[in-house]
Amino acid sequence: MTLGEKQRLFASLLPGLIQQALAIGYEVTLGECWRPPEMAEEYFRQGKGIRKSVHCDKLAIDLNLFKDGRYLEETVDHQALGTWWKQQHELCCWGGDWGDGNHYSLEHSGRK
Repeated sequence: MTLGEKQRLFASLLPGLIQQALAIGYEVTLGECWRPPEMAEEYFRQGKGIRKSVHCDKLAIDLNLFKDGRYLEETVDHQALGTWWKQQHELCCWGGDWGDGNHYSLEHSGRK
């Protein structure tokens, strides 16, 4: 599958992710989706990310969850949604598997 095909697949899956979050009782805001390569490099220098993030490929989003108006910061808060996300397509990855709970993405070239 080409990068463009994956980008279109990811975009088509995102509404379901948001609707699922709402269905299980969360409110959401959208965090970082596209990340310029320069920002990925800066995050890498700060020890906060990787150089070749799939955010740079438009294949990831950081989804912020809220319950009763309170921001949920813990990876465990995303567990049910992350599990659901991984079942939507064989390429779907959830950052909770490596400690980045609000990260939802598609795998590309071995990167998640």
